[in-house]
Amino acid sequence: MRSTLLRPGDSGPRVAGLRAVLVDVGVTSAQAGPEQASDLFDAQLELAVREFQQQRGLTADGLVGPETSRALDAARWRLGDRILRHTPGHLLVGDDVVELQERLLSLGVMDGRVDGLFGTDTEHAVRELQRSCGLEPDGTCGPATLRALAQLARTVGGGDAAALRAGEHVRRSGTSLAGRTVVLDPGHGGSDRGALGGGLAEADVVLDLAQRLEGRLTASGVTAVLTRGADQDPPLAERVALASQVGADLYLSLHCDGAGSAHAGAAGASGAHGVATSYWGQSRSDGRPVVRSVVGARLADLVQRELVARTPLADLRTHARAADVLRLTRMPAVRVDLGYLTSPADAALLADPAFRDTCAEGLLAAVQRLFLPEEDDAATGTLLLGDVVARSTTR
Repeated sequence: MRSTLLRPGDSGPRVAGLRAVLVDVGVTSAQAGPEQASDLFDAQLELAVREFQQQRGLTADGLVGPETSRALDAARWRLGDRILRHTPGHLLVGDDVVELQERLLSLGVMDGRVDGLFGTDTEHAVRELQRSCGLEPDGTCGPATLRALAQLARTVGGGDAAALRAGEHVRRSGTSLAGRTVVLDPGHGGSDRGALGGGLAEADVVLDLAQRLEGRLTASGVTAVLTRGADQDPPLAERVALASQVGADLYLSLHCDGAGSAHAGAAGASGAHGVATSYWGQSRSDGRPVVRSVVGARLADLVQRELVARTPLADLRTHARAADVLRLTRMPAVRVDLGYLTSPADAALLADPAFRDTCAEGLLAAVQRLFLPEEDDAATGTLLLGDVVARSTTR
């Protein structure tokens, strides 16, 4: 499916194809009735798209852009539908890869995390599995490897080895921030101004916030790396690649929201306001989250609690999301949506430099608390820059 945006009111063969794909992946409400035109993006199809987006942990805006298109394509595949192999530059993506990665993680032969991409980590894990089963270690998941997985599934189950490893890695890394690297990714930039409201542009607000946080992290001994400057808007792939290149320990994606924005979706009605934080995960059909990044979920919870405790912003809670910025980063990542610029109250707060300082202080506190053991943790809303610097210079 091409990446050109599809929206309500559109018509033609691409809309008919969208409807057919939604039905094929289990969204039966997309099926056109006898009196409906199958090639019209009507209200029923919009609701079906939103249903799919909610199921996949995407922004439920009812629009079919690149991210939703990729998710639709991934949802078509089940493990066993095709042979899986690593092809540099053309990585296979799909739910079949997700299922394979989940099985490899449960068997303890994979150290990476579930991202739905058949990359080098997955290939190495398949080779390890094949060696342990006496198969040719070619890294390709074909019929023989699938049979071995089916046999092992009868004897292995439960637990989350990846989550245990991630938590242990954080515990063993120490409590000090000194020597760590944090990537700060202020959204939008350049000609893309993001959400607008109250005389403010999202791109400017989040860049200023990132720079204030950069100074505090640097004072704590952290190498803080910004993904862009004022006149830059690098594509997501470049932002994510930069984080890998610098060996980042954490990735913070900074945004504001706005009623009617693509991210706000159905929630972006007039009067929407508050702060929300997201981590890499998805939602089950029963609404319960599938946590893909345990450390990311923990950091998102800390960020949300610190910002709510320190500011008047309404608590819109943390959410498991399958956004590419969270899925494709190789380190724990969170996305922070700090207020609605279309809310006069939120915009007035965000226009105040002192308020942005408070938010930067809260983000710094959340990062520090991520590495503190329970017995050494600070109460929400109390940790200050001086405390963080003291911890980093004495440990």
